[in-house]
Amino acid sequence: MKFNEIATVSGKPGLYKILKPTRSGVILESMDEKKGKLVVGANQRVSVLSEISMYTMTEEGASPLEEILIKIESEFKGDLGLDSGADADELKAFLKHILPDYDEDKVYPSDIKKLVSWYKIIRKYAPEVLEEGNEEASESEEKQEG
Repeated sequence: MKFNEIATVSGKPGLYKILKPTRSGVILESMDEKKGKLVVGANQRVSVLSEISMYTMTEEGASPLEEILIKIESEFKGDLGLDSGADADELKAFLKHILPDYDEDKVYPSDIKKLVSWYKIIRKYAPEVLEEGNEEASESEEKQEG
């Protein structure tokens, strides 16, 4: 699995594996024990993780979510030291450690909480996407196939 195969649906918790597009939307499968199927129409906002980024104070203005999640994995290996009741200051300190130049005015504690929850879901159900160098490996595989 790759980051461009994982999505989030606005208004719904968790992450979803993209199964296939339909005429009016897309079929998703929840990334949890239930593996529930969900058909999402054009009226619901679906965001693919490979297209999500976090605001930074750098020249680019944002850092891709994929890079942030891979950095979290390489540094913490699953042990984030955060519990589900972490307060805003703990969450900000955590992100400051991972992404020192994040934009504190545009990135809210709720965004950081979502980042942590997505990381935990991916680590449990699709750990292969967190391996450093995974995106290069999949690109070279595509080139070999083509």
